[in-house]
Amino acid sequence: MISTTTALIEGQPVKQYLGIVTGEVIVGANLFRDLFASIRDIVGGRSGAYEDVLADARRQAIAEMEAEAAKLGGNAVIGVDLDYEVLGSNGSMLMVTCSGTAVVV
Repeated sequence: MISTTTALIEGQPVKQYLGIVTGEVIVGANLFRDLFASIRDIVGGRSGAYEDVLADARRQAIAEMEAEAAKLGGNAVIGVDLDYEVLGSNGSMLMVTCSGTAVVV
């Protein structure tokens, strides 16, 4: 399945528009990961643990969106938009959402 942020897929005209599809993933923060990320914030540098969680959540949200497109009979998703949000009273949850238009190319 092709998923792209663009409105077109070069060389592959859209034959049919099937509708909007979405994917949502909410992940909780881990106590130990938070502890090490806090230490990393103090000493500087990137937080590999959080980057891994973010990348996994993004992949899962895109996979969910693509599965919804496939159920509609699509073989591509165009105009994909990714959004990230922190949830919970103390920011302990991360939400990744994506949406796009399922199409047949």
